[in-house]
Amino acid sequence: MRVGLYTAPMTARTRAIHAPWREKYLLAMAEAERGVPGDDGAIPAPKGSTGCFLRDYWLAPEQDEANHVVLRRSDDEAGGAGLGGMILLNLFPYASGHLLVALGESRARLLDYSPAQRSALWSMVDEAMDLLERAFEPQGVNVGLNQGRAAGAGLPQHAHVHLVPRWHGDVNFMSVVGDARVIPSSMSAVAARLRAARRGAAGGGG
Repeated sequence: MRVGLYTAPMTARTRAIHAPWREKYLLAMAEAERGVPGDDGAIPAPKGSTGCFLRDYWLAPEQDEANHVVLRRSDDEAGGAGLGGMILLNLFPYASGHLLVALGESRARLLDYSPAQRSALWSMVDEAMDLLERAFEPQGVNVGLNQGRAAGAGLPQHAHVHLVPRWHGDVNFMSVVGDARVIPSSMSAVAARLRAARRGAAGGGG
């Protein structure tokens, strides 16, 4: 650790924090740096991609487990064309259990969806909230939608809702001093916990 011009030595008391799932993020950053930006400065999507990972996930239901999709509702199950959607883990979470809720169709603005689609989206937000509360019993939950890059949207072409479980003290020195967050559970473990909560809800548990 560097403090001013002094570099503190590693000692037997120094603790390593392992977060292997962050490797994909680091590799993606490296690939982006090697890529050739388009006219808008964006890095081209991988070959075969629609350019929107949420749309890619929607079109590949067989990959739901690998993509950490914890709930998928097809258009038929949702009651009509364009009403289907999914609840999935955010790959780069703010906290353990950080969920995304999105419809299968890509729209940049919330109001670009029909009233029926918006109703379907918020219905899935209700389900996501129920899953979070059953699985993690958080002390609070942030719910929000970032529309447009100016509002902080990382995927402005596909509107989606974030649900972030919160606990007292979850913003600590790691965030303030180290500009980093420690996510205590692996993505697979969090997804399994949420799926178990879903099965409990379906069975009338709780």
